[in-house]
Amino acid sequence: MKTFLRIVGYVRPYWKQLVLSVLCTILFSAFSGASVYLSIPLLETLFDQTPISTVQPMTPPENGLVPNEIVYIKHTLEQWMQSLLFSGTKTDALLRICVIIVLAFLLKNFFDYLQSYLMAYVEQRLMMDIRNELYRHLHNLSLSYFSNERTGNLISRVTNDVNVVNGGVSASFVTLIKEPLLIIVFLGMAFTLSWQLTLLSFVVFPFSLLIISSIGLRLHKESGVMQEKMADITSVLQETISNVKVVKAFAMEEFEDKKFRRETFSYFKTMLRMARIRNLASPSTEFLSILAGVVIIWFGGRQVLITGEMKAAEFLGFLFAIFQLMPPVKELSSVNNRLQEFTAAGKRIFEILDTKPAIQNHADAVPLHGIQKVIEFKDVSFHYSAPQNGNGHKPILSRVNLQVKKGEVVAIVGPSGAGKTTLVDLIPRFYDPIEGAVFIDGVDVRRIELKSLREHIGIVTQETILFNDTVRNNIAYGLQECPDSDVREAAKAANALAFIEAMEKGFDSIIGDRGVKLSGGQRQRISIARALLKNPPIMIFDEATSALDSESELLVQEAIERLMQNRTSFVIAHRLSTIRNADRIVVMENGEVVQEGRHAELLKNKNGLYRKLHDMQFNV
Repeated sequence: MKTFLRIVGYVRPYWKQLVLSVLCTILFSAFSGASVYLSIPLLETLFDQTPISTVQPMTPPENGLVPNEIVYIKHTLEQWMQSLLFSGTKTDALLRICVIIVLAFLLKNFFDYLQSYLMAYVEQRLMMDIRNELYRHLHNLSLSYFSNERTGNLISRVTNDVNVVNGGVSASFVTLIKEPLLIIVFLGMAFTLSWQLTLLSFVVFPFSLLIISSIGLRLHKESGVMQEKMADITSVLQETISNVKVVKAFAMEEFEDKKFRRETFSYFKTMLRMARIRNLASPSTEFLSILAGVVIIWFGGRQVLITGEMKAAEFLGFLFAIFQLMPPVKELSSVNNRLQEFTAAGKRIFEILDTKPAIQNHADAVPLHGIQKVIEFKDVSFHYSAPQNGNGHKPILSRVNLQVKKGEVVAIVGPSGAGKTTLVDLIPRFYDPIEGAVFIDGVDVRRIELKSLREHIGIVTQETILFNDTVRNNIAYGLQECPDSDVREAAKAANALAFIEAMEKGFDSIIGDRGVKLSGGQRQRISIARALLKNPPIMIFDEATSALDSESELLVQEAIERLMQNRTSFVIAHRLSTIRNADRIVVMENGEVVQEGRHAELLKNKNGLYRKLHDMQFNV
């Protein structure tokens, strides 16, 4: 119930459209009843050969007995209908009835259309709001969250689960209002015609409700399984498309095809099981309704043919009303199932929305106004909060102390797993230290506004992340109304201008998903141009040239050196030839700083780790 109410809360901004939709539903139900009720005078006019007689007024009952009350209401309604419809000749009455029937159906369908349109507006706005909130919240979550979640699962929740929620909203605000109103209208009509037959028809409801409730419980369980299976399919699909080059390189198409087939077959079995459960409600209810209908026809037919308690036209009108009850009853039988699916999807959505970001602004956070003196790592220790690659809570950094002055270029080297990337990730607060702190000019980065902190940091990584957009928009990413001249200057400084101008549409060329239409060196230079245009005072280069050929490396290295001018820079590199000119080289091993100094100084220590790395790399 809590999940249901939370989702319903998203409807609040659109209460006007919702109220109008409900009003249209009421009018639709009223005209639906009128269109069926008019069948009685129509049948009487066509098939009753006796002259039209005047119905005399009836004195209201005094004893308050239900049958007498119903007879009085029925008699009064007949008197009003006769004065409205049967004045004049039978031909006049027939014309008048036909015109009123046309108007009743016209208004019925008009209000049905208007209600559907207004409800569609509410549903689509609600879906848009939930998806927007999910997307915004995902951006606020920390990197550690994405390390433990599958991308396909998150995509499935933003797409498929929100679609399921939409069906539940429709069930809540349309089916649960429209169908009960239709049932009330047609039941009221049936009561005025024959209260005995109407009570007899009630025998179907207890059996229907019993079936519906048992089916709903099963469906709620299966719905959650179904959504998990769809998330599995989305994950496999996303991973295969993202890594299509690796799949082809290893000739693993058949392997991936079998894996995908396993997931789709598992989803198929779950959906088939759900279909079996869901579709059981409607035919069961219909069969019980027909069974009750046959009993009613037999009992009512006796009242017409033997006792004469009902006119033939009234009995046919009663049957029309009773059988008009069947569609809304059948629809209501599926509402519980849809609501169970609705709440299961809602729980999966709120699992994301209720996740608190591990990295948040401090209550007294202050903006950063550049770096004036030094960036300092003081007694910094770190391990991942969740097990990583089976390593459990193995320390990644252990009591690291490091000072980097403004404008200094510091290279960080060491074997794989030494903690180099994790160390620099603490500066923009992708993660926070478990112990110790990182300071900028004496201010703990945890007390600096996140947006302000990251605006002062530029990052160029080995895996260049570009968007399926134009060259211009990738370079000017995040900068609105950026002058073309600035974009061009940044491209020039990044050694990217020549190849950009050689492209068919120049800066307006689309570079494909993740920059697939560019070479590795070209992608890296676009990334550097983006960092140059941002013009941050702090730069982080994480293996920026390790995946490039010699020619591309030379061009990228030149661009990097321009980018590092007058900036505080952290350079992580395996190729020691690229960091010889660094102001300082920091050597890390097992999460600790084991050496510091310039290139020449570190080489003198023959037993040092840096000398070993150097000798291994240059085959000394």
